[in-house]
Amino acid sequence: MFSRSVIAAARRAAVAPTFRPVARRAFSASVVARGGGGKHHAESHETGPGSLKPLSEIKSPSDLFGPGAQPGTVPTDLEQATGLERLEILGKMEGVDIFDMKPLDASRMGTMENPIIAKGYGEEHYVGCTGFPADSHVTMWLTLSRERPLERCTECGNVIKMEYVGPEDAHSDAQPDAKTMADFVKPEYYYN
Repeated sequence: MFSRSVIAAARRAAVAPTFRPVARRAFSASVVARGGGGKHHAESHETGPGSLKPLSEIKSPSDLFGPGAQPGTVPTDLEQATGLERLEILGKMEGVDIFDMKPLDASRMGTMENPIIAKGYGEEHYVGCTGFPADSHVTMWLTLSRERPLERCTECGNVIKMEYVGPEDAHSDAQPDAKTMADFVKPEYYYN
């Protein structure tokens, strides 16, 4: 007798709702009911501060502020991005790879006479060498700078040179390089 009443109670509990729904209508219907469903909200910011500018019109860091979202809406990446992230998004919209993320030339091994060229926009540039042929050793990170543009991988001997392509009037606010064993090499052994 006891087992039958437990089974009957379990069946009733499985069918009966034990919670009250929080929203009685779908969230998509809420947007339409408020009157915001038809117009794309980014269109209203085109003339205000932080408006969508083409990449060619960006001249200063103040041009890299997003317009933000309309009150009560969730901003898109384009609306809320600022600084370098916004510059990257605007570049991708125009088909420009701002940070030049394609891999370096791995079809040959760089030598002192003919190094692999890595373009750099700042005072320092970090390059990972995976060897020659590619992926023949773990990634060895090399630090290239304007003062020391050539580096040789200690694992495979591959030589990489930084070619500075940034603005010519940029001042150097980088810290001086820390002393390493390379600083104690005789000058006649320096590479030029």
